[in-house]
Amino acid sequence: PTENGFTTDVLALYDWAKARSGNSSILFWGHSLGTGIATNVARKLQEERGVQVDAVVLESPYTDIRDAAAHIPITKIYRQFPGFEYLILDSLALGNMFFRSNENVKVLACPLLILHAEDDEVVPLHLGRKLFETARSAYKDKTKVKFITFPEKLGLGHDYISFNPELPSLVK
Repeated sequence: PTENGFTTDVLALYDWAKARSGNSSILFWGHSLGTGIATNVARKLQEERGVQVDAVVLESPYTDIRDAAAHIPITKIYRQFPGFEYLILDSLALGNMFFRSNENVKVLACPLLILHAEDDEVVPLHLGRKLFETARSAYKDKTKVKFITFPEKLGLGHDYISFNPELPSLVK
């Protein structure tokens, strides 16, 4: 799989859903790696087709894949070794894997909701907050950008925000 391949696949899925949805709203909901894909596709639709997606929801997002890889816990022991950046982080770029949500949100105009659990041990909360701050500073209409954190006591971590019973009302 490649970043371009993921983006192309989701564009095809969007076209398929749009052709069958009538006047229903279509939003992109990305989780973790999928947040980079969601922002890529929303930006591509806006810039190349002049189409604004109805909304984007990012669950446990990061700024870009390099930042995410540098902060995920599995890389912690390797960060201290010489060559970590070259062997791990630079190899992502060599494979054309960037997932630059931080650049994508600067040009989006659709409603953007960022969800992050305080106890996320895979993608740290500070990356979600940084993405929110980037979007908020770039959006002309600041009311279209929201950031919701879930307290550590809920135990939602990286994978269980969707289990929160309040989520439907929060998204509305």
